[in-house]
Amino acid sequence: MRRNGWWGRKRIAVSPRVVHDGRNILGPALRRHPRATARKTYAVSIAKTYGVCMSLIWGQLVATTGKTIRRPRTTIPLSRDRIEAHALELIEEQGIDLFSIRKLAERLGCQAMSIYNHFPSKAHIFDALMARVLGSIPIPDRSLTPAQRLREFAQSWRALARESPKFYLWLSICQWNSVAGTRFLSEMLACFYDAGFTPQRAAYGFRVLGYYVQGVATDESSGYANGPSSVDPIGAETLARDFPQVAEAHAFFTNEHFDNVFELGFGALLRKLELE
Repeated sequence: MRRNGWWGRKRIAVSPRVVHDGRNILGPALRRHPRATARKTYAVSIAKTYGVCMSLIWGQLVATTGKTIRRPRTTIPLSRDRIEAHALELIEEQGIDLFSIRKLAERLGCQAMSIYNHFPSKAHIFDALMARVLGSIPIPDRSLTPAQRLREFAQSWRALARESPKFYLWLSICQWNSVAGTRFLSEMLACFYDAGFTPQRAAYGFRVLGYYVQGVATDESSGYANGPSSVDPIGAETLARDFPQVAEAHAFFTNEHFDNVFELGFGALLRKLELE
């Protein structure tokens, strides 16, 4: 028998269970020892003190944590409409050539795969944007004359180009063979058919007016005024001295004259097509 053990003459095996309020901390072996009553009382007192201290510490931690209120993360649900709106904004900021699903996902605060759940590819996003943009153009009332309807279509097209110039450049050269594109084309051709045009003449009239309106819209939104400049542009004095006619006409190249210039050319085409 070993003396001077931690609990007296005989070392007692202590149960590994520990309870903070002191119950059963010494285990059943210590309770059965005949000389362990006083030592047990002392050990239980220590255990209770330990338990109280731990409870106080834990309570303080809980209280401290409770004061720090974490706001739940509020995420805006991802939808086709939200994806389309942000895609159009991104295109207008960086251009359609730099557009990517990864950049769109960063803008939306989501993973790229979340976007693929709504659109299988970037091409599907562009199709949706075409439908969105063409769908925003008001369809003129058919009670108006064909010339009036065509003029409203043309004015809406110019407004679209000014509002979304970078996406417009893509829209103006892509094929309108989707449902949205075909529906818009049908409404345009109806103006010519309602004027009594044959299919061939309606197609020619549509193409002629299209050439003019496309060119006007491109020039007004992304053309001469917004194009690259020479590294050594001619000065006003040199322009007036050496090219006086250009200097005189230059005052009428500004934005405030766009509407007058457009109406001059559009009206001439309508009259030539015998629509006015």
